[in-house]
Amino acid sequence: MANTKQSAKRARQNLKRQAINTINRSITKTAVKTAMTAIQTKASAATGKEALMNAIKTLSKASSKGAIPKKRAARKISRLTKLAQKNNPSILA
Repeated sequence: MANTKQSAKRARQNLKRQAINTINRSITKTAVKTAMTAIQTKASAATGKEALMNAIKTLSKASSKGAIPKKRAARKISRLTKLAQKNNPSILA
């Protein structure tokens, strides 16, 4: 338990940030899974492109907010783009 007023406030802030980060990570994972599915099932180019762009957007946002490390986001974006290029090049055109 917090001993001082300042440590009590920090504990409250940490709980709020933890909840926000958990939500952001969950949204990011869902977006990445949706993009992977759209790319691998060779869905229409419009659907695949939309899913890929949404995943890139959520990964960038989560990394800028500090929910995930910046290099992890860059690595996932790179791998998604590479997979899209390999499986369905029309997505990136």
